Amino acid sequence: MRILITGATGLIGNALTPYLKERGHEVLCLTRNANRQGDIEWHPEAGKLDLSGAGKLDGVIHLAGENIAEGRWTPGKKKRIRSSRQNGTRLLCNALAAMPEPPEVIISASGINYYEKSNDGRIDEDSPAGTGFLSEVCREWEQSTLAAEQAGIRVCKLRIGMVLTPAGGALKKMLLPFKLGLGGRVGSGKQRTGWITIDDLIGIIDCALEDRRWEGAINAVAQEPATNSHFTRHLASALRRPAIVPVPAVLVRILFGEMVNETLLADLPVYSKRLADLGYELRYPKIAGALTHLLGQA
Repeated sequence: MRILITGATGLIGNALTPYLKERGHEVLCLTRNANRQGDIEWHPEAGKLDLSGAGKLDGVIHLAGENIAEGRWTPGKKKRIRSSRQNGTRLLCNALAAMPEPPEVIISASGINYYEKSNDGRIDEDSPAGTGFLSEVCREWEQSTLAAEQAGIRVCKLRIGMVLTPAGGALKKMLLPFKLGLGGRVGSGKQRTGWITIDDLIGIIDCALEDRRWEGAINAVAQEPATNSHFTRHLASALRRPAIVPVPAVLVRILFGEMVNETLLADLPVYSKRLADLGYELRYPKIAGALTHLLGQA
């Protein structure tokens, strides 16, 4: 397949791009600095994208967006988070829809923050959208694929949980303090979150590229969410270190501001009905086995 990918240098893209090439696919990268063969330049903040020279595309994987976990959420940061997803996705989908021969599929990233926080029950793809900032961002992000849907392109919206990889993201940030024996639960430790290993996420994207049943919203999460206490306990165990230094909620709010209420301290017990319905078998369904596998690579 000829596959166009945005966000190729991000956490997911860095692992996905070489995997796709190893599978024999031709990968074209949509980037702000097109300095390599196969790169296509775009400037989403300025609304500039020309796909006239892209040739025939079989699939598109859209991962680009401002990192939500870097820096405090100033008004400017929140504006970049929202516009990078909404405007970038709309620009891309409009350009794909206008192609003489549009691609078969676009896999567009979204997040489990789509759902309402502090839900006492079980969240799945049938659960309603939330009302917080990230919920609004995810909802607008997904709605921005409308032009692609109207052009007959199969749109798969992956609501991705916390991606676990020692190469980056949340897990990489935790490794040093935990290796030093300075790790521990955050806040009460009772808050839950959906998560997924980078291996399973790549497997999910691979299936979504070729199987027409993968359409609409799909929660890309493991078999069951993990509480913060459960996660930190297994992380410490995998590293053979104690986890005895809890971080009070008030401290993380002081350090990181509004962001932690929708990330570190948010209760998001997200499950996936769709993965089971589609027959996808997770390689790492439980957190203990996932961390053992991942930290064997660290």
